Amino acid sequence: MRGHCAALLAALGMLAGCGGYEDFVLPSPGASPSAAGFRWLEHPAPVLPRGRPGDWDGVDALNPSVVRYAGRYYNFYSGFDGQTWRTGLAVSADGVAWEKLGRVLEPDPRTWEGGYIAANGSARRFRGEFYCWYQAGEPPQIGLARSADGRTWRKHPEPVLRRGPRGSWDERGVADPYVIEVAGMLYMYFLGQDRARRQRLGVARSEDGVTWRKLRANPILELGEAGAFDENGLGEPAVWASHGSYWMLYTGRDRAEYRRIGLARSPDGVRWRRVSESALAEGSRPWNSAVVCDPTVLEEGGRLRVWFGGGDRPRPDERLNGQIGLAELEPLGATLSK
Repeated sequence: MRGHCAALLAALGMLAGCGGYEDFVLPSPGASPSAAGFRWLEHPAPVLPRGRPGDWDGVDALNPSVVRYAGRYYNFYSGFDGQTWRTGLAVSADGVAWEKLGRVLEPDPRTWEGGYIAANGSARRFRGEFYCWYQAGEPPQIGLARSADGRTWRKHPEPVLRRGPRGSWDERGVADPYVIEVAGMLYMYFLGQDRARRQRLGVARSEDGVTWRKLRANPILELGEAGAFDENGLGEPAVWASHGSYWMLYTGRDRAEYRRIGLARSPDGVRWRRVSESALAEGSRPWNSAVVCDPTVLEEGGRLRVWFGGGDRPRPDERLNGQIGLAELEPLGATLSK
């Protein structure tokens, strides 16, 4: 009887830990591939600095998620005050000069979120509102909040993307969501952590942003080889379609916790390969000398702009002296074969 009960509890745990799995690919990105990769062209200084000591974002300002709407840029970014991560809002007319409007999402310790984090989000316009998928809880899972104006939010009461069942690649948590919309379907790229603390990347899809089904073949991108810039963990994916392919910027961590941004390419949003074993972007300025991370990509008339986080202290999660920078991606002309 004891063995039967244990098996039943394990099965129930597996059901509780997942929202369903399926096989899928993303729609074709269109024309034949016409770029081999991109060159990273970085603005020299941060465009959104951290706040003053004691401010809600006074220790770190990271994880930008930029939405263009009604002639303005909305930046839903993460701020850390030394104890709590929150989501704040800054607005801009050009994506360079930002006005901070304050924090807009707080963790709720009375709920599944706990009191440490409601941040690392991915925002977009969907069905006439702002939707923001964000990380919260311990172990981390992904929640959803909605807003008409970007200032006042209502949260879904439960996580919308949960960690996986026992023994899965994302058993110990899911985090770092990045959501895109293709042909009316939402696709979420995210980090998963297993019991060995390996952090890799996966994808799920949804019609409404609430009910998600994970790709059965996850993870979609594995750790780099020993000695590589991304040998110790992958995270913070940012995906878009252009030049006949799907592209992904992602953060790679090495053994010393230096972080750099890598580039991967896919014909279908599911089968990914690195464009290069070297990082696309690594800290070249004093303010981001140890960390370049958290990309978010916006395509405007063929121009690819990337807002990203940077810091001068190589730490695994916070107290990086984090600030937000801006770069552009310049396509390289030679065509890669599929």
